[in-house]
Amino acid sequence: MSTVLVTGGSGFIGSHCILQLLAAGYTVRTTVRSLEREADVRAMLKVGGAEPGERLTFYAADLLKDDGWAVAMKGCEYVLHVASPFPARVPDDENEIIRPAVDGTVRVLGAALNADVRRVVMTSSFAAVGYGHKSQDKPFTEANWTNLKGKDVLPYVKSKTLAEHEAWNFIGRVRGALELAVVNPVGVFGPVLGPDLSTSILIVQRLLEGAVPGCPKIWFGAVDVRDVADLHLRAMMHPEAKGDRFLAVAGDFVSFREIAAILKSRMGEWGKRVPTMQIPNWIVRLVAMRDPAAKQIVPELGKRKNATSEHAQQLLGWKPRSREDAIVATAESLVQLGLVKGGK
Repeated sequence: MSTVLVTGGSGFIGSHCILQLLAAGYTVRTTVRSLEREADVRAMLKVGGAEPGERLTFYAADLLKDDGWAVAMKGCEYVLHVASPFPARVPDDENEIIRPAVDGTVRVLGAALNADVRRVVMTSSFAAVGYGHKSQDKPFTEANWTNLKGKDVLPYVKSKTLAEHEAWNFIGRVRGALELAVVNPVGVFGPVLGPDLSTSILIVQRLLEGAVPGCPKIWFGAVDVRDVADLHLRAMMHPEAKGDRFLAVAGDFVSFREIAAILKSRMGEWGKRVPTMQIPNWIVRLVAMRDPAAKQIVPELGKRKNATSEHAQQLLGWKPRSREDAIVATAESLVQLGLVKGGK
C-alpha cells in the first residue's frame, strides 16, 4: 500500500483521517509542531480503536517554517493537508491567522511537488464557500466562493478563502505536475478522541453543561468527522476527484436551537441542563462586547443559509450520517471521556 502523509495529526479531523488510513492498510506519516505530541496522538488513536505501532511515524513541521517538510514527504504518494489554525477568539491582527494558513498551504504544496507526491487533498472549509453574502434560500455549492468584500467577513473566513485560492493558483502554475482535490466541511461534529476540542465540539460541551444561557439565532451545517475523513480518502483515490472541490455537509443546515433540542431529546439525564430558550440578537451583540467567542458569531446572527453535498455523493459515492447522529455522537463521546463538567 502507498505511504500517506497527514499534516496536523493531533487535530480532530487529522486524527480521524489517520484512523481510516490505517484501517485501509496504508502506511501513515503525520506532522505535529512538536514531537512531544506523539504520545497524545497515539492515545487519541487508541481511543479510536487503533494501536498502529511502526505503521505510523511522526515528523516535526510547522506551517511557518520550511524545516521538516521535505523529510516528512519523501517517498509519500499522497498528502492530506489538514493542518490549519482555528482561533478561539478573533485575533487583534488578522494576519496572525491568515499568514499561517496561506503561507503554510504554499509551503506544503511546494514540498509535495518537490517530493513527487501524486495528489494532495486539502482540507478547506465552507468558510471559503458561503460567507460575505446575503441570506439566500438556494443552497451553496462548490461553484460558490466567499465574497471577501462582504460585510463582517472575519479573519478565519478570510484565511480559509485566501488559502484555498492560493492552492488553486499554485496548481495552475505547475501545470499538471501535482494533483489537488479540496474538501470543504461545514461544522464538524462526531466522536471526540481527546481533550483538545474544536469550536463545533465546544458548542455541544457548553450546551450539555448548561454553560450558555440560551440559543442565539444562528444556523450552520453539520457533518460527522468520520464522514469528513472518509471523503478525504475518496478524494485521494478517485481518478475524477483531481482538480475538484467537495462540500461535506449532512442534510440541511441546523439552528443552534435545533442542536439543543436534539441533545435534550436524545441524551437522557445528560440533556437536562441543555437550554432551549431563544436569545434575542441584541443580547448576543451586548455579550460580544466582552466575550470573544460571542464576537465570532455576531456577523451570522439571523442569516439563514444552506449547502448541498450532492456533488460528492454523485461523483464519489459518499454517503454521510445524519446531522442528528453526528451531534449525538459528539455528546456521547464527551460523556464517555469525562469531558462534561458536573455530571448528570
